[in-house]
Amino acid sequence: MNLIFDIMLEIRPCCEHCGKDLPNTATDAMICSFECTYCEECATTVFENVCPNCGGGFQKRPVRPQAYIEKYPPSEKKVFKPKDIESLQEHINKYREIPPEKR
Repeated sequence: MNLIFDIMLEIRPCCEHCGKDLPNTATDAMICSFECTYCEECATTVFENVCPNCGGGFQKRPVRPQAYIEKYPPSEKKVFKPKDIESLQEHINKYREIPPEKR
């Protein structure tokens, strides 16, 4: 089988808010449609399923199959931008009751 991948997930290595390590095999990594990456605790509890950057919802990040890790390695670049929850509260309140597909 010959697969061609033009665009693929970066598989970012940590939670942007708390810095928790989220390697490729992490089952608690969550992403929005722009690939903002957070641990499940931050995505669901802190941000209440509202991406603090775009307002979108979160989904579980898939795990890249081991057979493709060498050829298509996960990103090693850490994006760590802790958010000021108090200043985001209005943003979170605006979207949290609206299903992500209707935002």
